[in-house]
Amino acid sequence: MISTIIRLARVGSGSELAAAVLMGIGYPSVLAAALIPNLWFFAGAAAVTYAADWYLHQKKSYLVNRLGQVRLGLPIRFLLRELLLVLLLAREGLADHPLFYAAVGCLMVFYGLQAAQGALATLVRLRRTMPVVTRNVDLHAVRVPDAPPRPLLHRSAEKILHVDILALAGLLAAVITGRDAYGYAGVACTLALGLLYILALAPYLRRSRRAPAAGAVLKAVTKWLGEYQPTVALYFSGGADSAYQLNMWLETLERLDGRPIIIMRERNLVEKLHQTTVPVLCVPGGQHLMAMDLSTIRVTLYPANVGKNIHMLREPNMKHVFIGHGDSDKLASVNPFSKVYDEVWTAGQAGRDRYALAEVGVRDEDIVEVGRPQLAPITPAAATPKHLIPTVLYAPTWEGWDHKAGNTSLLLAGENIVRRLLEADRPVRVVYKPHPFTGLVNRKAKAVDARIRKMITTAAAARATDPRWAGQAAETAGQRSAARAELTRIEARLAELTETGRPGSDEAETSRTSLADPHRLAEVRRLRAERDDAYWRSLGWWEHTVVTGAAPSLYDCFNEADAMVSDISSVVSDFITSGKPYAVTDSAELGAEEFKRQNTAVRAAVVLSNSAAELDELLDAVADPAADRLAGARRELKRYLLGPDRPTSQERFNAAVRALTAKAEARNASVARKLAGEEIARLDEEAAGADATEPPAAAVDTVAEQGAAEEPEQAERPEPGTPAAVDPAAAEAAEADPAIAEDVAAAGAPAEAAAPTTAAAAP
Repeated sequence: MISTIIRLARVGSGSELAAAVLMGIGYPSVLAAALIPNLWFFAGAAAVTYAADWYLHQKKSYLVNRLGQVRLGLPIRFLLRELLLVLLLAREGLADHPLFYAAVGCLMVFYGLQAAQGALATLVRLRRTMPVVTRNVDLHAVRVPDAPPRPLLHRSAEKILHVDILALAGLLAAVITGRDAYGYAGVACTLALGLLYILALAPYLRRSRRAPAAGAVLKAVTKWLGEYQPTVALYFSGGADSAYQLNMWLETLERLDGRPIIIMRERNLVEKLHQTTVPVLCVPGGQHLMAMDLSTIRVTLYPANVGKNIHMLREPNMKHVFIGHGDSDKLASVNPFSKVYDEVWTAGQAGRDRYALAEVGVRDEDIVEVGRPQLAPITPAAATPKHLIPTVLYAPTWEGWDHKAGNTSLLLAGENIVRRLLEADRPVRVVYKPHPFTGLVNRKAKAVDARIRKMITTAAAARATDPRWAGQAAETAGQRSAARAELTRIEARLAELTETGRPGSDEAETSRTSLADPHRLAEVRRLRAERDDAYWRSLGWWEHTVVTGAAPSLYDCFNEADAMVSDISSVVSDFITSGKPYAVTDSAELGAEEFKRQNTAVRAAVVLSNSAAELDELLDAVADPAADRLAGARRELKRYLLGPDRPTSQERFNAAVRALTAKAEARNASVARKLAGEEIARLDEEAAGADATEPPAAAVDTVAEQGAAEEPEQAERPEPGTPAAVDPAAAEAAEADPAIAEDVAAAGAPAEAAAPTTAAAAP
């Protein structure tokens, strides 16, 4: 019942619900106390409303936003309480008393101070906003001053509003005691603090405290781009919860040949980006991005199909590649939008075949199989489970935007799957890791997720008291306690290492100071691996658990698990790398054969119905390798989905980047030659249209001398229709990798390919 009310009220917990109820009761109580009038009742009810309001804002409750949408935002609620204070004073017979006028005057002046403070805070934020946010980009060419102290701007509207507590307390004390001095003191303190807040903000409007002008910042970025000369870009745009789509590519990008750069479009995603040595340039304004000199970039990689991609796709001097953020049989993997890219890179043959079957306009020759470099951390299956009882990971995907029944097993099968695992004849440990988008568009999915978490928590508590595990629990208690202490230490150190800039710094100051420290980053990655290990050691190997958030990672859950249950998503394709048994739920009830026909990743899976009755087959395969009849099919499917083990995915990815870079260079040089040819043709036409008189002999001699001087250069250029010379860099790359040789040959890379386009265009 309470969980249903929490869901309907759109609050995150029981404490938030209690605060919302208290606030709902508090304001009518303040009104009643003012009308009665009753001073102590008024003081108590007002205190409750202050506390409830503060708590809901601290929790960033969705209810607070809803109140604002129905004209009951924070300023209105404070104004209402203050007006009820005036009503209370009038009901107490003080309408003709100087204290009453002082109270009314205080509230009017105070609201004027609030307006001034709000305007100043907004101006300071605007003057501190730069047209770009950067990481690992040297902006020494512009002066970016330190940010104002965090207390001045953080939740500034709430802080100025709460200053009225002093006036309210003083006036109530004056009425209760009969001593007006308390009221005047409270009024004076409120007005003085409001004025001091404004005076503290004002200096940050000075030019020396502002961020540099947009033009100066963009000029510095342009200068840096000219010095760094990026060759490969990862371009990303997305919603607030989509940062994982970018983070999964960071280490791959760091290991690329050339000079990579990350170009982002949303400011709020920069803080969610994992630490990296790759330069990051977040450019929210499309006009600023399109004005930047990105002419050195030859290959741009796109992890997502979003509308803002058009701002980069318009650049003709680079090749554009869709790399996606996972490999699955979902319709998103064959989005028709993909045909706007020069190439689409898939993990293996399966991705190529999906586009052929979908017939969405992506040509087979534009598809390149590069594997999945991100899967390197996944370890292959061991001969036997690492613990006395196997671990089964349940990792359902989310419900999707279209609400189709087959998107997720959570709605129709989730509780059945978890219940059967928890009640299995041969005990297993259940690890539940829901998708971060679960419940985003379907409240029922969120409710099922909550029930599953409760089931697992209850089962874990029951297992902790089960005599079968009591001995193990006592034996490992010290080790688990030490692991928890180690986990706490690692988390504290990671928080210290991953903090960008000084405490309270804003994005402008962080852009100035956030230059990569390779040693620091290496320590961060080492600690993350140690954190994941400590997490599992802090739990008993028999202990059911729910994993949320970024740690431990999904791949670390793969390594801990002996089998997995999931849905049609990239999670399944990734798990196949491990070679471990897995099951996929046919939530749309297509039937096992049709389900396998439509979804490649299911061909080596145990297919579950919504009742999850087939789970025994999966558990048998985990317990006894001899009963694992799908082991061979998984090996074949792994190669089909993800490509061969050698060369590695990273090597194939690098080779694909080099080959496409050679194609981009060839294209740019070809266009430059064509433009130069058109210019010569235009001059010839003008000469032909001139007066056909005999030129002076001196002019003929001069032209002859120039022609003789230019003859060797002309002789070096290939005649139209003859094969062009190969660029030395492309030839070297082709020697190193046969796949590049084919791409270079197809592209017909000319000798001028290595020269900048502007130089090649010179007549």
